[in-house]
Amino acid sequence: MPKLWNDTIATHRSAVREAVLDATAEVVTERGLTGVTMAEVAQRAGVGRATLYKYFADVDSLLTAWHERQVADHLEQLSKTWERTHRIDDVLEVYAFICHEHPPSEPAGSLHRSEQVMRARQHLVDFIADRLGDVRDDVPPKELAAYCVNALHAASAVPSKAAVRRLVAVTLTGLRGQAAR
Repeated sequence: MPKLWNDTIATHRSAVREAVLDATAEVVTERGLTGVTMAEVAQRAGVGRATLYKYFADVDSLLTAWHERQVADHLEQLSKTWERTHRIDDVLEVYAFICHEHPPSEPAGSLHRSEQVMRARQHLVDFIADRLGDVRDDVPPKELAAYCVNALHAASAVPSKAAVRRLVAVTLTGLRGQAAR
């Protein structure tokens, strides 16, 4: 098969996949995770159900792919923040607001336990640890980064943007605080 033909097929498949994931995002936003159906996603994406099933075996695999894309987008957002400012404070604030804007729901728990999400979390911890610098000498950077990620995840349960900012400030104070004696 000529290379041009392969590129065209790959481009088409990528476009269909993105359209399906965009449609999934719309349905999740409107109806929640339990409201997603293959028929609704296919209709919104402008593809037949048979085509949709060529890409995703069932609703669970569709939701997992959508969630994986969300996680990748969030990691990209953090990378761009770092590239723009080179300030860990800004990265941690962006992460806290991501958590605030995407609070977990009960059915979402299974999505957060996927192997890909666990790898993404480890990537996030490594990303933050690599950018912490020498803030403390009593706690290893990866441990500090894990503390930050866990603390800022609480932003998903706070009531306001002001509360998110306070949580970030408290986390940064702890991050830079004096070593316990």
